[in-house]
Amino acid sequence: MRMRKKKNSDSRLNSCERVLYRHEGAPMCDPAAAMGMAGSPVYLEIGAGKGRFAVQTAARHPDCAYFAMERVTDCVVLCAELAVGGEYGECKNLRFMIENADNLLHIFGRGTVDRIYLNFSDPWSKKGYAKRRLTHRRYLALYMNLLRDGGELRFKTDNAALFEFSLEEIGAMGLECEVVTRDLHSSEWNDGNIMTEYEESFSSRGIPINMLRLKKPDGFLPELAPEFLSKNYRG
Repeated sequence: MRMRKKKNSDSRLNSCERVLYRHEGAPMCDPAAAMGMAGSPVYLEIGAGKGRFAVQTAARHPDCAYFAMERVTDCVVLCAELAVGGEYGECKNLRFMIENADNLLHIFGRGTVDRIYLNFSDPWSKKGYAKRRLTHRRYLALYMNLLRDGGELRFKTDNAALFEFSLEEIGAMGLECEVVTRDLHSSEWNDGNIMTEYEESFSSRGIPINMLRLKKPDGFLPELAPEFLSKNYRG
C-alpha cells in the first residue's frame, strides 16, 4: 500500500504499544500465549491495510488470538490508532506486526495457525512479478506449513485476473477450494462478511468481489522455498 509519510509516526506508534507485537527469538509454538491466551485459536491476517477488517474481526472472535501483519509502518500507525480508539472495544486479542510475509516462519511455528486472511493483496501485475503474488504456489506452500490440519485460508480480491491466477495455483498444488464465488456480495457467503476499506470502495462502484476459502488437508506439508527458511532473507 502506498501512503504518505505520517507525521510523528514513531511517537504515535509508541502510544499504541499495547496493540503492537514485536517478535524476538525462536518461532512461537503457541502464538496465542503472547496475548495471555495460551491454547486459543490463532488467526493471522497478511496485509492489514488501514486495520478496519482486523479490529472488527478480532472483536467478533474474542476467544481467538488475532495477529495482523503489515509491512508499511505508516499503515500500522493507522491500524493501531483505530484499535486503541475504543470504537470496537478494548481489542485485547489483537496485535499488529510490522513485518514481511516472507519472514512468517521465523515468527510462527509450523502448524500453529488456525486461519489466514488475505484481503485485496497487491496483484503484482507486471510481467515477471508472479512469484511476488501472495497466492503464488510458493506462498501457498508456506501457508499450508503454518496452518494446522483443517485450518483455513480465506482470500478476497476485486482483481479478476489475480483471482483466476490464484485458482490455477491452488489447482497446481493438487488442492481444491471449499468455497469459490466471483460475486461475494450477491452470494450466500456474504452473510456475516466484514468489509475492508478497499472492499467498500470497490463495491460502491459496482465492482464484484471474488472470494475463496481453502482448507488444509490433514498431513499436507508441501516443500518450502529455501528463501523462507533463510534468516538473512528479507523479501
